[in-house]
Amino acid sequence: MLIFAASDKGGTGRSVTSANLAYHRALAGDDVCYLDFDFGSPTASAVFDVADARAAVEDRGLHSYLIGEVGEPERIDVWARTEHQVLRDPPPGCGRLVLMPGDVSGGEFATTGDHVRLCVDLLMKLYYEFDLVVVDLSAGRSYAVDMVLEATAQPEMREITARWLVFHRWTRQHVAAAASLVFGERGIVAGGVDRGHEEEALRGAIRFVRAAVPDPESPLWSQVSPTQSAWMRKTDSDLKQLASTHGIGYSQVLGSIPLEPVLQWREQLITDEDVLDSQIANMETWRALNQLAARLTDDKYWEQA
Repeated sequence: MLIFAASDKGGTGRSVTSANLAYHRALAGDDVCYLDFDFGSPTASAVFDVADARAAVEDRGLHSYLIGEVGEPERIDVWARTEHQVLRDPPPGCGRLVLMPGDVSGGEFATTGDHVRLCVDLLMKLYYEFDLVVVDLSAGRSYAVDMVLEATAQPEMREITARWLVFHRWTRQHVAAAASLVFGERGIVAGGVDRGHEEEALRGAIRFVRAAVPDPESPLWSQVSPTQSAWMRKTDSDLKQLASTHGIGYSQVLGSIPLEPVLQWREQLITDEDVLDSQIANMETWRALNQLAARLTDDKYWEQA
């Protein structure tokens, strides 16, 4: 299965959350490949703690491949190359976790037929090699988004299962921006239809992920004043109404990730050691990521509401 990770703005948690989802699926036994299609700012190697990846693959990353400068993009075995000590010793039964990084000196580029052909070739090859392929796209209605919409509209990819996750923070601006990215006049749905996608099928393949969502009932907020607590509950209720009005209400949400200091400040993979041993991360976050990872391929969460 192909999973395209998109967002209208930077800082939504798109890259760090989708990397954590890839990690959870690999822990569960799936062979997973993570593609960094954020051509303007490829940072996935930092999330996976592969410190030397960007320099090591200079001129051999995904950007170089898609503009035709190299025949094959570089692959990195995360388990073998990471500097994260917990990831260095994966548990028995886990699947492969492969990173295809971007080039440090890459950048956005207009899509041509040649780029689309190379993209199709790569996605189809990886689709049949891995159980799950996660493609982290540049923020906004980017060239990367346009390219994968064009690629997945090609006849040879019509039977391939591709799904979209659109990430947004739990604020008024982010809710409106996420809805516009998908349903706006020049959004993902309109752009897909222009390229030959069937509208209902494309809409059914898109779900939203709310990131950095504070839970007013959580012990984390138990010390706030009664006035602040009432304001948080009212704001949360208003946001739920706003999301519903924009067509991204609960039935269109695949999952929510709590406000988590480790994700906000370190932008890293959260391991069970972070939750159980060092206790720097919250169990609620681990559970939310695990649940979201399971729902990626659970068809009942992708049925039309």
